[in-house]
Amino acid sequence: MNIHAYLTFDGQCEAAFKHYAECLGGNLQLMRMGESPEAANVPAQFHDRVMHVCLTVGDQLLMASDTFPGMPYEGIKGCSVSLQVTSVPEAERLFAALSAGGSVQMALQQTFWATRFAMFTDRFGVAWMINCAVECQVG
Repeated sequence: MNIHAYLTFDGQCEAAFKHYAECLGGNLQLMRMGESPEAANVPAQFHDRVMHVCLTVGDQLLMASDTFPGMPYEGIKGCSVSLQVTSVPEAERLFAALSAGGSVQMALQQTFWATRFAMFTDRFGVAWMINCAVECQVG
């Protein structure tokens, strides 16, 4: 079994995932609502919204979509995407790239459980954690 996160956006999904692909690397596959077999049943103003996107990084997946017509959007609440990295330079790079334009709850720093740890919300409203375990190289 694999467990993968699935996020929901309100029209910002494509921009968010292009940014995530730039930061995390990997392969991005995206389908807009207007490209789906159900496009005729979707109001034209929603055709550019993302029906499904998948970012594959190694054997890990991060997936998402935009909200569908008639579905209220309340933001992404109560969870964080957690990145477990193996080097301090990688933790620093990801923190700088993903937190830019967002809000930082805990800057990247050493803790009693990690060589580096950070918590922030990116400019798209997604909460992230970066954790570089104590055993990781110090950089």
